[in-house]
Amino acid sequence: MNKYTLLFIPALFAGQVMAQDKKPDPANDPKTTEVWEPVPKIVTPGKLPQDAPSDAIILFNGRNLDAWHSVKDPSKPAAWTIDDGFFTVKKGTGNIETNKKFTDYQLHLEWKIPENISGEGQARGNSGVFLASTGGGDDGYEIQILDVFNNKTYVNGQTGSVYKQAIPLANANKKPGEWQYYDIIWNAPRFNEDGTVLKPASVTLFLNGVLLQNGFVLKGATRYIGTPEYKKHGPSSIKLQDHGDPSPAISYRNIWVREL
Repeated sequence: MNKYTLLFIPALFAGQVMAQDKKPDPANDPKTTEVWEPVPKIVTPGKLPQDAPSDAIILFNGRNLDAWHSVKDPSKPAAWTIDDGFFTVKKGTGNIETNKKFTDYQLHLEWKIPENISGEGQARGNSGVFLASTGGGDDGYEIQILDVFNNKTYVNGQTGSVYKQAIPLANANKKPGEWQYYDIIWNAPRFNEDGTVLKPASVTLFLNGVLLQNGFVLKGATRYIGTPEYKKHGPSSIKLQDHGDPSPAISYRNIWVREL
């Protein structure tokens, strides 16, 4: 072994030690951006998109309205008519709402305009789903339901509108006699202690798989006359409307909700 070999060996050993001591550069280490917790819960989806997933709360099971009560008299059960797997508005009995109150949620709801529908404008299969019922009657935040397959009305009052606030992005209505479905994401408003709005409500809505509202930020609760406004509230029921127009009553089925 010559003197050059003796000089090379210590130099090589020193290089190995320096390589071992060198720490990885966080900017070039993919592990620095990996998040492992919290682990999302496991939810088993339904076989079809309209089927309730494993964590859903069933609001109508096709047999009874035990999850609902009368808005006129909360001590009384919902008086609407139950048929084979669906229920129909019983005109004159008033709105119904869920016993359970919700904040943020995902809602699936199916409805049908009767094939023999009559009337025009707002008097043609009119109903609505209130995403948060904030009092009696029609108090709350309404998504309109109406026959607009071949029926002209004001566009911020047609099916899929946030009533009197947001025009739907499309008209995806089926003809009367066919079942239609809403899939809705509701983010309830938040309020400060003094009643002022901390965070306004927002809604995303699909009708028959077509996007009609894309994260629309509400200006307040629904007002038939005048501008919408907020009034402080907490978790609220989901409400269905007995509109009172003279056209044949609409029907509902397969209603479920996932709390978010």
